[in-house]
Amino acid sequence: MTSSLNTILIYARNPAVTSAFYKEHFGFNTTGEMHEGLIELNAPGIGINLLVHQAAKSLKFGQAVVKLMFSVSDVESFKAESAKKGLEFGSTHQANGYQFANAKDPDGNSVSISSRDYRQQAG
Repeated sequence: MTSSLNTILIYARNPAVTSAFYKEHFGFNTTGEMHEGLIELNAPGIGINLLVHQAAKSLKFGQAVVKLMFSVSDVESFKAESAKKGLEFGSTHQANGYQFANAKDPDGNSVSISSRDYRQQAG
């Protein structure tokens, strides 16, 4: 039996604000309407869908061990466009043939943009 990862559930203080963040800055499609306690966001093109769920008051934010990484072909261009919309990424880091930069969503979850999928492979 096989399985595939196709959805990530994000707990949010304010699901409407968090859903709007991912719609505005990463192009997810959503009506923004809550159904069965969830707001569904569909990935643009091929990708993983998101479900945003109202977090319990007892949930502690800022202690996540997961980062959402979005593939972009040009980190600097994406950062510039994001800044125009109010999302500031940190410094651009150079890695093994690619770049990445980090930011936080409205709930303090780590998000990253990375050109890793677009790097030139040696050989």
